[in-house]
Amino acid sequence: MTQPLPSPASPFRIGTRGSPLALAQAHETRSRLGAAFELPPEAFEIAVIKTTGDDRTLIDADRPLKEIGNKGLFTREIEEALLDGGIDIAVHSMKDMPVEQPEGLTLDCYLPREDVRDAFVTLEGASFEALHEGAVVGTSSLRRRAQLLHRRPDLKVVEFRGNVQTRMRKLGDGVAEATFLACAGLNRLGLEIARVPIEPEAMLPAVAQGAIGIERRMADSRAAMMLEAIHDGPTGQRLAAERAFLAALDGSCETPIAGLAQLEGDTLWLRGEILRPDGSECLADDGRAPIEDGAELGRAMAAKLLEQAGPGFFDFRE
Repeated sequence: MTQPLPSPASPFRIGTRGSPLALAQAHETRSRLGAAFELPPEAFEIAVIKTTGDDRTLIDADRPLKEIGNKGLFTREIEEALLDGGIDIAVHSMKDMPVEQPEGLTLDCYLPREDVRDAFVTLEGASFEALHEGAVVGTSSLRRRAQLLHRRPDLKVVEFRGNVQTRMRKLGDGVAEATFLACAGLNRLGLEIARVPIEPEAMLPAVAQGAIGIERRMADSRAAMMLEAIHDGPTGQRLAAERAFLAALDGSCETPIAGLAQLEGDTLWLRGEILRPDGSECLADDGRAPIEDGAELGRAMAAKLLEQAGPGFFDFRE
């Protein structure tokens, strides 16, 4: 029997982190579901769930993520609430998502992808090329750190975390002269801050950057039906290739990996790269395949790069 649609008396619960960006993504999900099924906002409830990655003591300490945990830092508690039935769906930034879901959960709905590019941010709005020798750049991303040092080994990179407002405050306090933010997050928040977008040819983004994914219980047929109505097929096709590439590399917050898939008619073009954590070496490849073979292309590209890299490529050097 078909389950009834949500109503103000029995709302559909959307789980999310509590950051401004996470809330913006949850509200976008609610708006799209409401429009698809002609439901009022009151038919949904946005449930804020604090994750380990939201612990202010960890963020303010600026400890490297590799010392705290992995990508599950930002998803574990939300997925537990989903499994327990406390929420009906979970909204995630896909670049934070592990490549495997807990048993009983699935991730098969993606919203239309935003700008995939990284943004270079300074208080003055200067470009990356304008950085003086020895400048201090703040980032918590091992990918960005490695890519930066590969291009400019003269720069000093410091640990730098927090939401957009926190990072801008740290720039003002002189912790660093520049940092990176995702264009997608700035666009979704409607923030007008000085930034210079970096094209993928110059700095390949994180796998799944700019994409929102919505997770559900595999056995929840109502959630499956509702999410199918707002799923963006092209985004799903691109992420299938990118996340297969990441999974084959065993990617985590401790491995500098970048990847981007783009659609060209019936063909998928995938670019990927892996870097040593200190930026001393970068291995890159790209390839094209029919869209339906995107995941296989991602796995094949990962195998090729791993063979070139050899053992210990991702190890930290003293």
